[in-house]
Order: sequence, then C-alpha cells, then structure tokens
Amino acid sequence: MVRHSLLAIAILLASTVWAQDWDRSNNGQIMVLGPKNLDLHKGAELLLAGRTQEGVERTLRGMQAAQGRREEEAALSNLCSGYVVLERFDEALKYCELLLKRDDKSWRAYNNRALIYIMTEQYEKANQDLISAEELNPAAPTLKVARSIYLDAVDPVAPQIEIDDRRATDQADRQQR
Repeated sequence: MVRHSLLAIAILLASTVWAQDWDRSNNGQIMVLGPKNLDLHKGAELLLAGRTQEGVERTLRGMQAAQGRREEEAALSNLCSGYVVLERFDEALKYCELLLKRDDKSWRAYNNRALIYIMTEQYEKANQDLISAEELNPAAPTLKVARSIYLDAVDPVAPQIEIDDRRATDQADRQQR
C-alpha cells in the first residue's frame, strides 16, 4: 500500500467545524444560538484537533440525533474523513458513497474518496474522482493537494541530483599510497 504522511492526509481531510447557527426571533433580530447538534460540533472539533478516534465516535453519536439533511451530510462527510485518517478504508468508503448518493455535487466527498483510492492503489478510480471534484470546485486548495498526492503516487519525481564522489575516491587512493 502506498504510504503517505498521515499528517498531510489529516490536514487535507480536516473537517469543517460547525459554525454557530443563526436563528431569527419573532421580531426579526438575529441571535446566536450555538450549534444545534453538540455531538456533531464536538466531533468536528476533535477531528480537527487530531483526536480522530474520539471525533469519529462523537460524530457517530451526532449522526443518530441529526436533524435535517445538512446535519446528516456533515456527519457523513466527517465520518468519511475520520475513517480515512484511521486507515479504515472500507468504512470510509461506505460513508463517502452514502454522501454521494445524497448529494452527487459534493466535491469534498469525491476528494475524500479519491484519497481512499490513492491509499489503496486504485489510481484510475482516484483520478476519475479528482476530475469530478475539480469540475465542481476547480479552485479548491485541498483538491490541488489531493491532485499532487495522486501525481506523486502514479508518477513520482525521480531525483535529478548526481553525486560526484570522485574526490572521495581520489582522497582514498592517496591515503592508501
């Protein structure tokens, strides 16, 4: 299996921490209520903090109490990301595919699934998912990183440095004399 820096993958997959939700009271003023689903919010924070196992567990709890499509899709996305970092690719793939069934325009789901395919050396599938994601959000910095990880896996840059060790050989010859 291709090994990549888990830190780079974790940074690339960093889940979006839920912003505070806004609600309009009867008089039309906006007030900050905080996150509706504390488990999803805390799960995202834990994932970002690198406490991946805890983040996944908290997100799973949050998904059980998810209210509405937005919360469910955030949970699916975060679970896909978390399981990739944990290198549990079958579970990660399951959540990415569930998200894509709900929203085939989720460039993050394509991006995350491409990383699963890169890590499991399914490069053609990875490339197809990267193309799909790039069509949806061509300027996303995380896609540029994912593309570079893909290119490094399929066509690594060979070092072009040539070490001239003739001096060391000349010195060794002189010392032997």
